[in-house]
Amino acid sequence: MKLNTYVISIDIGTQGTKAALFDGNMKLIADAFRESKLISPRPGTVWQEPDDLYISCAETIKELLDKSGINPKDVAAIGIDGQMAGIMGVDEKGQASTYYDSWLDTRCGKYAEEMRKKAGKRVMELSGGPVTYVHGPKILWWKNEYPHIYKKTAKFIPPNAYVAGRITGLSGHEAYFDYTHLHFSCLADNANKSWSEELLQVFEIDREKMARIVSPFDVIGEVKKEFAELSGLMEGTTVVAGCGDTAASTFGSGMFERGQVLDCAGTASVLCSVVDKFVPDVKNETLTMMRSPVDGLFLPLAYINGGGMCIRWFRDTLTGNPIAAYEDLQEEAEAVEPGSEGIIFIPHFSGRVLPSNPRLKGTFLGLDFKHTRGHMYRAILESIAYEYKYYLSILKSLYPHCTFNQMLTMGGGARSRLFNQIKADVLGIKVTALELGDTALIGVAVIAACAAGVFSDYKKPILQAIEKGAEYIHDMNRHKTYAVYADAYLDAIEKLTPYYNRFHFG
Repeated sequence: MKLNTYVISIDIGTQGTKAALFDGNMKLIADAFRESKLISPRPGTVWQEPDDLYISCAETIKELLDKSGINPKDVAAIGIDGQMAGIMGVDEKGQASTYYDSWLDTRCGKYAEEMRKKAGKRVMELSGGPVTYVHGPKILWWKNEYPHIYKKTAKFIPPNAYVAGRITGLSGHEAYFDYTHLHFSCLADNANKSWSEELLQVFEIDREKMARIVSPFDVIGEVKKEFAELSGLMEGTTVVAGCGDTAASTFGSGMFERGQVLDCAGTASVLCSVVDKFVPDVKNETLTMMRSPVDGLFLPLAYINGGGMCIRWFRDTLTGNPIAAYEDLQEEAEAVEPGSEGIIFIPHFSGRVLPSNPRLKGTFLGLDFKHTRGHMYRAILESIAYEYKYYLSILKSLYPHCTFNQMLTMGGGARSRLFNQIKADVLGIKVTALELGDTALIGVAVIAACAAGVFSDYKKPILQAIEKGAEYIHDMNRHKTYAVYADAYLDAIEKLTPYYNRFHFG
């Protein structure tokens, strides 16, 4: 990219909209943020107003231009990523026909259960993801609960596609759906990047409601006058399709080589890999087969919803006043032997997502008077590693000829030497910490730059942005010790499930 050429990336996240301006060397020049306006009048109901999403993108871009002082004509392209599991509708003119139905909204649960009973395994086979609070059940909710809105909806699309469509003036007929979202649809033939006529017929969803499927690298239009006036951009600036936020984040982390494993140690604890064949996890219904932005690659993943939150909960709730520093807790936990002297912790405070076990709750097992907060803190870290071990075992069974022998780790948890060593020892693989900025913004910026023809290759700029930190080698004796506790962890979940199902704690 020329030095006087810039690219803008936008991440429409749950907590807010982030935007970044990068120069020709993928150096961050400026960033901006607008907090999301989540509307939640009652538990289980969460949405966002489409205009808020659109305006937040205009405002953050304007802030980038004001901060940097660059000439708007030097912006080569815009790329947008966004929340993946939620959905919204647009009418024939490309205007919103529904609000953004957030992935946090659970009102479609009845229809998710109906879809699972009708053809849950077949959804997994074709779309690559289990039926949860995602696109298919949400579309059925709109169809059955608000048929007049469903009728006027031309297409159902993810939020980044809606904003990009507003920016470029796309009609409802021109609305798009990029292929990194297909695993959340419950309605796709993911392997062939198409909608499944079979699933659409089974669930009685109109084919005409499904948008055209595109690549994240496709140019979908140019900035129109309205958005140019709001954002300060030049009319005619290239707008690229973009992708889902998790897809952008993994891509921006350098995940485009077969066999790589990535740990996203953030609010959620996500384990992801890279493979070149679509092999859905029909047996376990645990790994979700997300497409990479790179055509032909898939990113099988699973996650603990709130894994990282368990660590913070323990610190904030159980370490006294004032709360303990993470460094102190880590030092205390390092003095404890692997296995935490018999404590097993279950990190699923909000239910287990993959595989689905919605009534499971967080639990400490095996507490004794000898145990300290160091034991308990270590047990939380170990539980996340045990869950990862289960995910990795499924990955190896699905891809027996692929070697998964090194894991990269990123996010807040990647700064903990103890956490990284525990993961290395439990999984039996080398763990390398990455020192990165916001990888979703990096990823979608590179996608936009490549689509606009200012980068000829996506690998070099991303690899240049990655700095590798400390490496953690597993110890075979600790690995053998942890194998017993990892089995006990899975056994504990199995034994606790009927208990929580019986009492159904809220």
